[in-house]
Amino acid sequence: MTLPRPALADRPHLDDLARFVQASPSSFHAAAEAARRLEAAGFERLVETDDWPTTPGRRFVVRDGAVVAWVQPAGATPTTPFRIVGAHTDSPGFKLKPKPTTGTRGWVQAGVEVYGGPLFNSWLDRDLEFAGRLVTRAGAQHLARTGPLLRFPQLAVHLDRGVNAEGLKLDPQRHLHPVVGAGPLEDADVLGHLAGLAGLAPDDVAGYDVVVADTAAPALLGLDGDLFASGRMDNLSATHAGLVALLAVAEDDADLDAVPVFAAFDHEEVGSATPSGAAGPFLEDVLARLAAGVGASGTDHRRALAGSWVLSADAGHAVHPNYPERHDPANQPVVNRGPLLKINANQRYATDGLGAAEWVRACAQAGVPFQEFVSNNAVPCGSTIGPITATRLGIRTIDVGVPLLGMHSARELCGADDPGHLAGAARAFLAPRA
Repeated sequence: MTLPRPALADRPHLDDLARFVQASPSSFHAAAEAARRLEAAGFERLVETDDWPTTPGRRFVVRDGAVVAWVQPAGATPTTPFRIVGAHTDSPGFKLKPKPTTGTRGWVQAGVEVYGGPLFNSWLDRDLEFAGRLVTRAGAQHLARTGPLLRFPQLAVHLDRGVNAEGLKLDPQRHLHPVVGAGPLEDADVLGHLAGLAGLAPDDVAGYDVVVADTAAPALLGLDGDLFASGRMDNLSATHAGLVALLAVAEDDADLDAVPVFAAFDHEEVGSATPSGAAGPFLEDVLARLAAGVGASGTDHRRALAGSWVLSADAGHAVHPNYPERHDPANQPVVNRGPLLKINANQRYATDGLGAAEWVRACAQAGVPFQEFVSNNAVPCGSTIGPITATRLGIRTIDVGVPLLGMHSARELCGADDPGHLAGAARAFLAPRA
């Protein structure tokens, strides 16, 4: 007898996460989807070049592919601290080059550049799409996405007999050259196709930021539906968790003794050193304007930052059952046992003892489990927005995240319980109770 497997609808948080991922094939789409949800919840969209209101309220601002949202409580003073959940909207993959329409031998192809550190082999033979931002000569921005359009075709095993024994080797310039069609090259226009989908004339597009995204829908896997597979879990799992947490806190903001903030940055996968990245001034600018709005002096604002916290939420590593030796022997996180507290002696993660204690408090308040992650000494870890934000603002910072298998794959895997646990802990972090 075959038992029916649970559907995503049986898990409301995952169902909502799946919708968020599908609406967010690029960082610009992720910021737009966050903005749509914030506006639906009564948040006011602000523009950076305008004067901002100084009265209590729910507000947000978008800068390119990044978004910062907050709730200013009625009792906010010049020294009221901030509680910030930070994440990032971008994912590793590929970005469309200038003069993108190419091809040879009857195939139409597209020129793409590697973005960040994707696992190349995971992108082969998948139905992929282009998605991102088109900018007109007048400076207007338009979002566009193609739906299934392109593939990175793998060489057949008959033509590469040693591939399974010797391993797959991919030259990113030669072999990661996707196919987008067949026929005469002079009749093809990749950028023109995107422009048409956005309702624009090809000649009106003066600039663009377009990435490649997997089109497969998220799904529950496992004998009991206890696994969740999706593209862009690094880091839309945390972006969604932070957004959900802020929206929940905004529903009951009467007793807030800090300003809850959600900040989702772009360009983390390539170092964050952009105006919309964590190393840029976006969050600092917003916090400074909020401080000025309540009449804070420079000293007042520094006092507020000294009492503030950042929860840097990004994906982490679950122990891999086929490669356990790549993990620390004593700290081997398992899926569905809670989000990770990420620790690194060399400050690739910003967590310290004070941060660990604050994370323990938040998880206890939320009633969710958690696990520690630390790298094998012979396998250096990556980093996050955490150390960057801590350095930029001088705010105490904690690094956490959902444990994944296949991080930086076109399709990643996590436990079905962990994204909801992260959202619950983030909510408790934003609105602590005594």
